[in-house]
Formats: sequence, structure tokens, C-alpha cells
Amino acid sequence: MKLDTILVPFDFSAHGVRAFKEGVELALQNQARLVLLHAFVLQDRVYPYNLFLTEEMIEEARQAVSKSLDEWLARAEAAGVEAQVRLSPAEPTEAIGAVAEEIGADLIVMGSRGLTGLKHLLLGSVAQHTIATAPCPVLVVRALDTDEPAAPPA
Repeated sequence: MKLDTILVPFDFSAHGVRAFKEGVELALQNQARLVLLHAFVLQDRVYPYNLFLTEEMIEEARQAVSKSLDEWLARAEAAGVEAQVRLSPAEPTEAIGAVAEEIGADLIVMGSRGLTGLKHLLLGSVAQHTIATAPCPVLVVRALDTDEPAAPPA
């Protein structure tokens, strides 16, 4: 199967870093475009602490996330991959499928924490939901080394 567009949902975790690396490798092998997606969902109230965030605080957080995404974008481009960043205000389970459809993704490469038991039952799985609803194939990876930094080197 020829891959033209690869979507990598990215949450800055070690599993996300592994998915990013796999996505870059696949993009290089297929001369495909890589789209790095982050679902930025920040409510104005933080539970269970009942703290309120101002619009200014939310915007500062959004700018920090955008800056970090740009650093990861630069890593992909330095590797020789045509890449772009998407920041979605939707929940990850909604954003991934919607963006995949919108950009015509041929493959989604995403990380999974591999939760089991009660944690999985209570928290659900973004990867599981994506596999069930995605408009294209999904490759799910787990980090090999959980100590890997989630920020690009300076």
C-alpha cells in the first residue's frame, strides 16, 4: 500500500515520541507527508480542585504547546520529511478521526500506554477508539524506553 499522508496524534509522552519516530521512518520510506496532531483540550475549570483558568492562562498554555509542536515539526523536517502541525480544540477521540478524514490520511501512527484492568475500564483507550472508528488503518506502538525525554533536545 502506498502511503501519501501519515497522521501522528502526539501527546508529548514517551509513547507519542515512539509513534513520532515510527511515523517519520514510514514517511521517509514512502516519501509521504507527515501531519503531527495535538488535541488541545483545556477547560476553564480544573477538577477536582475547582480552580478557574483565565482566557489569558489558556492562551499561554496554547502558545507553549504550539511552540513545542513546532520544535517536533523541525525534527521531522530535519530528517527530510515534509511535515505540518495541526492543533485541535476537540477531545483526542474526536479529533483524530476528524483530522484523518479531513487530510485524507492513509495511515494513523499513534502511541498507547497499554492500560489494562481497572485503569483501562475507567479511562478507556484513545487508541482502541481510534482503531474502531478511523477512516484508515491504524498502527499502534508502545515506547520501548519509557525514560526517553518527551522534549526535543535543545
